[in-house]
Amino acid sequence: VFDGNNDDSSINVENKDSKANLVQSWLSVADPQVTNKQAFIITPPLFRLDAGQKNSIRVIRSGAPLPADRESMYWLNIKGIPSIDDNASANRVEISINTQIKLIYRPPALTKSTPDSQSQQLKWQTAGDVITVNNPTPYYMNFASVTLNSHEVKSATFVPPKSSASFKLSSTAAPHGTVTWRLISDYGMSLEPHSGSF
Repeated sequence: VFDGNNDDSSINVENKDSKANLVQSWLSVADPQVTNKQAFIITPPLFRLDAGQKNSIRVIRSGAPLPADRESMYWLNIKGIPSIDDNASANRVEISINTQIKLIYRPPALTKSTPDSQSQQLKWQTAGDVITVNNPTPYYMNFASVTLNSHEVKSATFVPPKSSASFKLSSTAAPHGTVTWRLISDYGMSLEPHSGSF
């Protein structure tokens, strides 16, 4: 989570590979409602990281406008491209790994609360083989798990602030019942469960 009271934030990167990697980083859209990728600058966008070495990637606010009344979410992509050994066999395959990390910008007015403390405001409903959640809060609700009448909803990901999201079920749901969900904390941990009726 990027605290809106700060101008920048850093992420540490370590190369645990046995050879040097070229590290590339960039932002991409995680939520179609948030498209202003110019709101942040990633530096350095490309650098060499030798085996066993560490470096930091800085995420800097550019000053471009973002909503002040709700969070904004992006993907921070970090790709490791391994160096090619000149002595390696011509038939060798090298694989680059792209890691995606949710970058959530929390405006200054929202930093005194958390998504979990607002989670009970979520409203759930089913229609056929779809479950829909409405989120009236200004926070992204990122789900660690969702269960509907004790059946896991594997497609549940997140619901944007002041919006709704629908997730496909493995079978037709009962018109009424209990939904239980766990959110992912600001530190990536699964939180205590919340329950509600629909």
